[in-house]
Amino acid sequence: MLSTHEVFNQPAPLVDLNLFDTNRALQAALAFNAPGLDTTGLRALGATVGSAGMQAHARLANVFTPQLKTHSRVGERIDQVEFHPSYHALMREAVGAGLHGAAFGAAEQARGNAHLRRAAGFMLFTELEPSVLCPISMSYAVTPALQDNAAIYRDWAPQLTSRDYDPALKVWRDKPGATMGMGMTEKQGGSDVRANTTRAEPAGRDGWGQRFAVTGHKWFFSAPMCDAFLVLAQTASGLSCLFLPRVLPDGSLNAVRIQRLKDKLGNKANASSEVEFLGATAWLVGEEGRGVPQILAMGTMTRLDCALGTSGLMRQALSIALHHTTQRKAFGKYLIDQPLMKNVLADLALESEASTALALRLARAFDRQHDPHEQVMARLLTPVAKFWICKRGSHFAQEAMECLGGNGYVEEGGEGIMARIYREMPLNSIWEGAGNIMALDLLRALRKADAAAALAQELAPARGQHAALDHLAARLPLRVEEMATEMEARRLAQDVALAVQAALLAQTAPAAVFNAFCDSRLGGHWGHSFGSLSAGTEVDAIIERAMPR
Repeated sequence: MLSTHEVFNQPAPLVDLNLFDTNRALQAALAFNAPGLDTTGLRALGATVGSAGMQAHARLANVFTPQLKTHSRVGERIDQVEFHPSYHALMREAVGAGLHGAAFGAAEQARGNAHLRRAAGFMLFTELEPSVLCPISMSYAVTPALQDNAAIYRDWAPQLTSRDYDPALKVWRDKPGATMGMGMTEKQGGSDVRANTTRAEPAGRDGWGQRFAVTGHKWFFSAPMCDAFLVLAQTASGLSCLFLPRVLPDGSLNAVRIQRLKDKLGNKANASSEVEFLGATAWLVGEEGRGVPQILAMGTMTRLDCALGTSGLMRQALSIALHHTTQRKAFGKYLIDQPLMKNVLADLALESEASTALALRLARAFDRQHDPHEQVMARLLTPVAKFWICKRGSHFAQEAMECLGGNGYVEEGGEGIMARIYREMPLNSIWEGAGNIMALDLLRALRKADAAAALAQELAPARGQHAALDHLAARLPLRVEEMATEMEARRLAQDVALAVQAALLAQTAPAAVFNAFCDSRLGGHWGHSFGSLSAGTEVDAIIERAMPR
């Protein structure tokens, strides 16, 4: 009680819940993609990331953002980034959960479904704090690429697949675990990495193979405190992929100068930087002049993480909105009992479950690359999922924020998480290729002769279950075979995403969810904003399925 008024009608914070146990859509997608999957580890992670203590770490890591220290107190050049202790607590949990390169360890591979289990864990952790997942995702993508230099992989794989986190800047052999990043884009090129000007001159050979001296810059160099990076530089044979450690084998700091940290819209806990290389030492990975194909292979894996991350943020925003509206009253009844609010919440729940289903279906394909059908689906669905799920993210976050009104817009308190989600959403859409890049990549994927047949096979289990889906599914293979022009590429990516999402929901979700998704997204019974489902939609059943408690 304050001296002027009593505080009431304020929702309690959404803390201390198991994010895995309360996510029915995630559980259904896992059961579909890997029947009988052991989810013990995911359940434990769900409890950890849903705890009040870890949520406090997430808040502190975003309030007390990274600080660049270019020089020591005595004037030595050190080029280090200082983080709040909560950042390291989050990193320790993410690495301990195996969300980085652990998926490529022998033990994880032997268990099977390594990428799918890791994908589900990545989504759960995103609900806690997505910023620290930047170095985690890059370590995941880079680890298998190092196999193109057997000597480096032999030395570094034990640390990159280890579940121990060590933030110290020291030589790799003295660390129980390590992380890696990437340095690709430059000022003049951005996504057009062929325009890179950074050059690498031969500097001899040693146990790690051909050594180079790298001179130039990177405009985006995320997580500069990682232990090593894969970078692109021009060699005599063209753009090549190079392994560049922060600390050299002799223990000295490599010649990487951090110019400044990026002041970003979101992703505040993660340090993204601009750097220069002053003859930095690096080693060739793979074939000289073949850097672009290597980077594209790594980009495929980080694009999966973009879809997973956005799906996780959607689930978090939906959970907060549902939790808030069950406790907040307006005009005489709880918000969740207001018919129009039910429409909005049910619509958001449909989007969240469809995104979860598509993202985890893609992760399954990564586990089954020995299967020709899964090879095609991985190539086809990677740009589709990255494009569509991430495009929906910002709109989704805005609508979820509106469910909280002004409380969702402020940056403090438990509901301040919603503002953080909103600022984070555009990142996954931009990172690793914005919408146009993804749509064009889809066109390249469609050049595979079996793309249309693979898509038809993917949609076949849902045939006859909804007229709107049947209509779309009948036309898509022909459109795929005709390989739409660039002007139509975004529309095609959208339609492939919606068709696959609907087919997945037919196999994983209750009829109320599947029918509402098809009626709205495919059948035209929908407007141009969330909350425009038709009057006959079973909103109560959809909302009940999505409830976070």
